[in-house]
Amino acid sequence: MEFVMQAITISTYGAPEVLTHTELPDPVPAAGEILIAVEAFGLNHAETYMRAGTWGDVAAVPGIEAAGTVLSDPDGRIPVGAKVIAIMGGMGRTRNGSYAELVTVPAENVVAVTTTLDWTELAAVPEVYATAWTALTGNLGLRSGDVVLVRGATSALGQAAVNLAADLGATVVATTRNPARTALLTEIGADHVLIDDGDLTAAVDTAGLRVDRLLDVVGNSVLRDSLTAVRAGGRVCQIGFLGGLDPVDAFAPIADLPSAVQLSFFGSFMLGTPEFPLSAIPFDDILAKVAAGTYRARPARTFGFGDIVTAHQVMEAGSAGGKMSVRVAQKS
Repeated sequence: MEFVMQAITISTYGAPEVLTHTELPDPVPAAGEILIAVEAFGLNHAETYMRAGTWGDVAAVPGIEAAGTVLSDPDGRIPVGAKVIAIMGGMGRTRNGSYAELVTVPAENVVAVTTTLDWTELAAVPEVYATAWTALTGNLGLRSGDVVLVRGATSALGQAAVNLAADLGATVVATTRNPARTALLTEIGADHVLIDDGDLTAAVDTAGLRVDRLLDVVGNSVLRDSLTAVRAGGRVCQIGFLGGLDPVDAFAPIADLPSAVQLSFFGSFMLGTPEFPLSAIPFDDILAKVAAGTYRARPARTFGFGDIVTAHQVMEAGSAGGKMSVRVAQKS
């Protein structure tokens, strides 16, 4: 019997149209890996960079997160049939990722979960919530009563951060470039919404705010401005590059880094490593709050497996209004 799975591969680096449906041999898990039947996967902006070749050579099959069931665990850590989520572990970078019916993932990057969420709803949660949780509670050390500003808050990652920060008891300031998104940000927990015209420091001053913590999803293009938007003794954590990957031109810490302001970066590719174990993230609690509606985390749009090119076009256009996910029709 020949085992062949359906997968989406990068035929050559380029625009969304390079994503190609193909058949590949079923992957076989080695020791320390888990084989997952992928029911759905979330879409992430990082995958557009991988598809375009911006980050150099990557695996043929994209995808850095998945939701599905365990088919095999050679080490017996998670029982067959268990509902799981998987994040990172080299998926889409150094090993084939989740844009497929089946994927093998290092066991450290797989978590069994208990939830009533639909597969596409579940797939919209893992990467953005794990990243936002780690940056907010770790890098920023966010505490109840702090004023935290989320820059780039209408992105999927930004919305997750607003949800989490509000639930943690912080006063949340959210930014958007589009005034039409103000109501959305207020609905998910923002206490203040600022229109980001590139001079956030001025907007913070005009609003009479004193920002303790700043989570920057926009990245290098606004870093200098983000650093001056927080109070002395505050913290800034960069977790995204929505403004592009170009480096900060002539950045000089002695001139550009305000005294007593701490700057850090968190890359979600570290999730599942010994320094950032997935066991530290309260996934079941997060998923329960998504199911209850406490967190507005259900996908803004969902796509079928055959619509991956359209999905990437929407993602690049930035028109989704939040997280998107793709349902995978499992082979019989």
